[in-house]
Amino acid sequence: MFIDFARITVKAGQGGSGCCSFRREKYVPKGGPDGGDGGNGGSIILVADRNVSTLIDFKYKPVFKAKRGQHGMGSAKHGKSAPDLEIRVPVGTLVKLAGTEEILHDLMHDGEQYIVARGGRGGRGNARFVTPTNQSPRDWEVGRAGEEFTIELELKLIADVGLVGFPNAGKSTLLSRISKARPKIADYPFTTLEPNLGIVHYRDYQSFVVADIPGLIEGSHEGRGLGLKFLRHIERTRVLAFLIESTDEDPGKTFRTLYSELSAFSRILVQKPYLILISKTDLAEPDPGSLNLSSNAEVVLFSSATGKNIDGVIDALYRLLQTVSADAPA
Repeated sequence: MFIDFARITVKAGQGGSGCCSFRREKYVPKGGPDGGDGGNGGSIILVADRNVSTLIDFKYKPVFKAKRGQHGMGSAKHGKSAPDLEIRVPVGTLVKLAGTEEILHDLMHDGEQYIVARGGRGGRGNARFVTPTNQSPRDWEVGRAGEEFTIELELKLIADVGLVGFPNAGKSTLLSRISKARPKIADYPFTTLEPNLGIVHYRDYQSFVVADIPGLIEGSHEGRGLGLKFLRHIERTRVLAFLIESTDEDPGKTFRTLYSELSAFSRILVQKPYLILISKTDLAEPDPGSLNLSSNAEVVLFSSATGKNIDGVIDALYRLLQTVSADAPA
């Protein structure tokens, strides 16, 4: 099951309390204060891990608590600090404060860490309160509470190319043709209910990642169909590929509708370079000049069923990626 959203509560550990103690030894009836400090509470750290692909674990465990620090002891013994609690999340996870649109951090790289809740500081023992006028203080501190937040984790897949099209336009079939990905394929709408990623190997050991996004429909930016649930994943891609069926009665209108949906969801999307792929040319092979697409983008015709011009599709996608900086956000 693919889960790309989770709400969890994180509570860092409380610091251990300081100790009020006095040195007591034989022949030393009035030893000085020797209360140790408490240890710090454990912090909670989010770690991006490329081996984690979904947020499903958080569906069954919505609360994470770090351990508290050990209390201080006599004989000037300080309490032990608690270990930090690491929570592993997929690369591409956006961290938000629940109930707001405030973005706390964006975990974009494998191994990247973010301290989401800091542990409380340990309290001071009475040995820390000695002054020239107070040689036997009985003051000590309670350890501070750790930070506690409810946060939202939002996964946005990271890919080089995002395949965009209406349901049943042939996106999944194309992905299975150009990569080793094996998404569910059938000739009815909304076969793809979750994003699929495929690695496309190109000449001279080059490769790039293609994401098959569940089909859009008119009104997707308002949540219709699968709508907002998966549109967020297209934001991470470097370039877009619009898929339109060769049998479409009005390819120009279809393209403009898809483009409009992306624009309404995020202006960032329509600033990305794109090309147009005309699928299922085994059923009909239109003249590219007659498609009325109103776009200067490259148009590539192909057939996944027969394999016609699949290499041309891969070449076109690779060329398009070369126009974008490799450091551009995916």
